[in-house]
Amino acid sequence: MKRLGWLLMLCGLALPQAVRADPFYFGADLSYVNEMEDCGAHYRDAGVVTDPFVIFKNHGTNLVRVRLWNDPTWTRYSNLADVEKTIARARAQGMSVLLDFHYSDTWADGDKQIAPKAWANITDTDALSKALYSYTFDTLRALDAKGLAPEMVQVGNEINPGLVGGAKGQPFDWKRNAALINAGIRAVHDAGALSAIKPRIMLHIAQPENAEWWFPQAQAAGVTGYDMIGLSYYPKWSSRTLAGLGHTILMLRKTYGVDVMVVETAYPWTLDNADSSPDVLGADALLPGYPATPEGQKRYLVDLTQTVIDHAGDGVVYWEPAWVSTDCKTPWGTGSTWDNATFFDFHHGDDVLPGIDFMTYPYLPVSRLLPGAAPAR
Repeated sequence: MKRLGWLLMLCGLALPQAVRADPFYFGADLSYVNEMEDCGAHYRDAGVVTDPFVIFKNHGTNLVRVRLWNDPTWTRYSNLADVEKTIARARAQGMSVLLDFHYSDTWADGDKQIAPKAWANITDTDALSKALYSYTFDTLRALDAKGLAPEMVQVGNEINPGLVGGAKGQPFDWKRNAALINAGIRAVHDAGALSAIKPRIMLHIAQPENAEWWFPQAQAAGVTGYDMIGLSYYPKWSSRTLAGLGHTILMLRKTYGVDVMVVETAYPWTLDNADSSPDVLGADALLPGYPATPEGQKRYLVDLTQTVIDHAGDGVVYWEPAWVSTDCKTPWGTGSTWDNATFFDFHHGDDVLPGIDFMTYPYLPVSRLLPGAAPAR
């Protein structure tokens, strides 16, 4: 962390070799913003309607995450054209980009990975690996040709059950999945070799407890070439406390020598609902000591982020803080199933909430020392 170096210099201390010099990432997944604005959403900061990308930049965001579906004919969003727009908006504000390949035409997550229709009938692993490689490589080259190459790339989203057709509870075929994952990793490497921006490569697992079994098995199966691990952490679906999350982050960092980030988390600021769509994060999503209030949301994020810093983690990304309620329909109804977990107060015209300022909180960076560990690079 650059500011840690300055801090230690001002104190007359040398910067230990084990201190990480790269920036800590304060991120937001803004994949829904273009759609929400088309649906009539207006985001306010201190009562003034403001470009949401400007709001996030002004409140400390330095990384924008954006999802990409292969061919989502059921929606006009999260396709390549929409992703290009999001990346351009992030780049205009000087923010880095994490591109999240879902390798599906719809939501891929820790429960299911639905194959895109173009690959649905490909059963041969080599042929599927080639298709995944070509799609990843061609997408990144197309973005680079427009000056939109991302700084980070996820090879899959919450790939606990594997890529392209896996599902929770089904037998896990490591030979097949290692081939697909490595094909995606090679594609990012090869595309980066032709670009001024060399994207870093992330593998993303839902819930820290799953990473503890997944990565040893991935290593044994020959998955290699990635330099970042991304974790989803939602207390509602995880068996880990904040302290347990920290333990897993440090273990992964030490064991695999790669950077580790929380790339998805969220917390409700109210239990009120802005519309008829049932909210995903209700009372069952709360931790003791963190009520569903604006300050409770911020306190959760501050404590989570300090935990990540304390255990040599590299960033925190909030999932869909701008998915506000509108009159548009989603697969789950009219409005948003996330309106009570955004950073915008629907009681006050979607004015910004204090939770967003977890990104500018004065954290204690000295705890990012990792005794006995060399930098991951």
